[in-house]
Amino acid sequence: MNQQAISLEKDSIIEAASEQTGGLSDFGDLPFVEPLGLALDSLVNEAKLNEIGRYIARDRMLLHTVNRLLFVEDRKKYPQIQQEKIVKPVFIVGLPRTGTTILHDILGQDSTSRVPMTWECMFPSPPPERSSFDSDPRIAKCQATFPDVELLIPEFKTMHPMGAQLSQECVTLMGDSMCTPLFHNQFRMPGYQDWVDNEADFAHVYEFHYRQLQHFQWRCPGDRWMLKTGAHMWGLEHLLTQYPDARIVFTHRDPVKSMTSYASLTRLVRSMGSDETDGKEIAADWTQRLNQVLNHAMDVREQKVGADAKIYDMYFHDFVDNQFAEIEQIYEALGIELSGEAADKMQQFITDNPQDKHGRHTYKAEDFGIIPEQVRETFKRYIDKFDLRPE
Repeated sequence: MNQQAISLEKDSIIEAASEQTGGLSDFGDLPFVEPLGLALDSLVNEAKLNEIGRYIARDRMLLHTVNRLLFVEDRKKYPQIQQEKIVKPVFIVGLPRTGTTILHDILGQDSTSRVPMTWECMFPSPPPERSSFDSDPRIAKCQATFPDVELLIPEFKTMHPMGAQLSQECVTLMGDSMCTPLFHNQFRMPGYQDWVDNEADFAHVYEFHYRQLQHFQWRCPGDRWMLKTGAHMWGLEHLLTQYPDARIVFTHRDPVKSMTSYASLTRLVRSMGSDETDGKEIAADWTQRLNQVLNHAMDVREQKVGADAKIYDMYFHDFVDNQFAEIEQIYEALGIELSGEAADKMQQFITDNPQDKHGRHTYKAEDFGIIPEQVRETFKRYIDKFDLRPE
């Protein structure tokens, strides 16, 4: 076995990324190399990776390292990118498994909105162009990466649809800053996640996030950005500082369902690269972490950070009852015009994508050691604040 091929040493990753990018070595003026080291240390010492897992982990770390070098280089090559203004971007934020993915996909049907596609987030360089946005060869290159996932964990698409031309989350873009809760979802990395939770400076993450949006927008603009990830709870105050005119849709659901579904998803994802996945450990770990960042997000909101921002609170049960009616409420609350063409496309998308289209993924709270009364006591502040009913 070629051990170098699956090395998780920092120097090996950086050397390979430089080679793939024709000798680039400039990671820019914001943190990257140090958090890369933290992530790799956690992968080596805590993730319990099997051989396939080491390949997957190296590929992910290498991809983000290559992308970081290319973002920085393209900004030098095309200084016009720096002139782009990001105006009134829309962010979907909330606990995992609260309908954010399907909501994002529906909102993305409005052709006046700019939604980051999976292919451009995976392969961002050179900056995408409007004229080739639906025919770029990177689409096929991205799509070719999905069969391996379906082979290893076929149940994944029942919980989270995959596709090169589907919308992508900001949590993935945050990987290019090496500061993202995505890694601890895909791999067991508690030490790294402790740093993300308690020490990382998300001001740097959002400064680079702004640069990423400028990069994507330069040759392929829209009237507004339509973005999403629950990871925005970690640095909500920095999001609101970077984007003072942000429009936010905050999604809400009974946390028992959120914690159970997320634990199930995390165990499934981690099983692709590890033979040791403990659903009860996952549930206990993420319940504590998500409660902490949810409290943080509520603190930010109560402190009136970002007074010029607009926030709409969306309840999962309302969305399930009538998806399009909720879309209309969102547009009205955020002051966005909903055209007849956009409405028709959204309604057609809803019809074509019923719940459980790709099959039903079943799970039980007791399988993950989740006791509903205890979870609701943990999240009592949140439940009381938003008057959330048990599901």
